[in-house]
Amino acid sequence: MLTAIIDYESGNLHSAEKAFQRMAREVDAGTVVVTGDADVVARADRVVLPGDGAFPACAAALRGHSGLFDALVETVETRARPFLGICVGMQLMASRGHEYEITPGLDWIAGNVEHIRPRDPALKVPHMGWNDLVIDTPHPVFDGIRDGDHTYFVHSYQVHVTQAAQRLAHVEYGGDVTAVIGRDTMLGMQFHPEKSQAVGLRMIANFLRWTP
Repeated sequence: MLTAIIDYESGNLHSAEKAFQRMAREVDAGTVVVTGDADVVARADRVVLPGDGAFPACAAALRGHSGLFDALVETVETRARPFLGICVGMQLMASRGHEYEITPGLDWIAGNVEHIRPRDPALKVPHMGWNDLVIDTPHPVFDGIRDGDHTYFVHSYQVHVTQAAQRLAHVEYGGDVTAVIGRDTMLGMQFHPEKSQAVGLRMIANFLRWTP
């Protein structure tokens, strides 16, 4: 089995690569590669899309790499291979982003990416640090995970889903902040599982074992 972590020059992939490779060894999930090669993505059994920075820049970078965007869409939409978006990679799953300008996303999860606006003005944005998960919808990615387990966030924007069932988990930060989204073979995590210690590693392992 081949898991492709897409490199489209929108983030530091070293820690993600190491975490996914470690868990792939532990659960016998095959090979993990970081790649910007469309042909590798096209034949991957699982695809991971990280992302750091602004939504418009990440969307443009993904679409700007020759063949990479088309290979991603073919692999996930047509071949229905399991997909995981991380941080801005999760946000790109939404219909559109509202960071600086309105930018189309992949439209895999109906909804918009909008600025976090906590009810308490003392809460700073970006939302940065550890926060406690609240599971909204059961999913195999939560095997061994409980309400109150904490994960590591660094973001100023969040996904507001149109269909409530596609928000799988949230955290509280002056209001609900979406933490995990998903449908069919697609998953997204707003937090960084590769930086979330045992909880994050468990969720990576669950993704690598997941057979939708």
